[in-house]
Amino acid sequence: MQPRFLGQLGLADAVTVANAAVGFVAAAVAVSDPALAARLVLLAAIADGLDGVIARTRGGTPVGDHLDSLADVASFGVAPAVFVYGVARGGLGDSTVETVALFGIPALFVAMAVVRLGFYMLEDRDGAETEGVQTTLAATILAVAYLAGLTDPLVLLGVTAVFVYLMVAPVTYPELYARDALVLGGLQALTVLFPTAVSRVFPRSLLLFAVAYLVLAPFVYWRDA
Repeated sequence: MQPRFLGQLGLADAVTVANAAVGFVAAAVAVSDPALAARLVLLAAIADGLDGVIARTRGGTPVGDHLDSLADVASFGVAPAVFVYGVARGGLGDSTVETVALFGIPALFVAMAVVRLGFYMLEDRDGAETEGVQTTLAATILAVAYLAGLTDPLVLLGVTAVFVYLMVAPVTYPELYARDALVLGGLQALTVLFPTAVSRVFPRSLLLFAVAYLVLAPFVYWRDA
């Protein structure tokens, strides 16, 4: 007899669920192998983009949007927060301020990711804009910065703290055009497969692309709703 819910899921939903599973593995290995965790976060981001493509071409299900936000909490909320904690825990001292930052900033990152995704579920999901930095973008920048060579614990904690605000900031971000999403996905895939090739050219290119979108998109990346 088939389990109760599985027969109601589509192919896009299966990819979304796989995204959540990859997020768990990323969190599980983050302390022992941050580089692998960073690559898994990027793999989850690829799955996050792929499920949307499948839903648009083959059709989605009523539960798809809910699964997507739940998976994003795991892969782009919890996983990058544990990743940052794993990197920072070995590079900070034992002072009270550093201890609070070590635990508090990643915890706030998860909290704001949950808040953003919760409100995102209430918005018009067919719109071409969204308010606040996307959790996927925040997680991608944190992961790829490490793979690009920015491994200083204080820098990663500082960037994470910035995203704590930006994820809920009143700044409008346009959704990527399909052509740009394809470029992003390709760079993510190359970074996952070849993170150190040619002096880390793929993670550094991806970081440049992602930061350019983060900084410029609210002002110069125009598109129609």
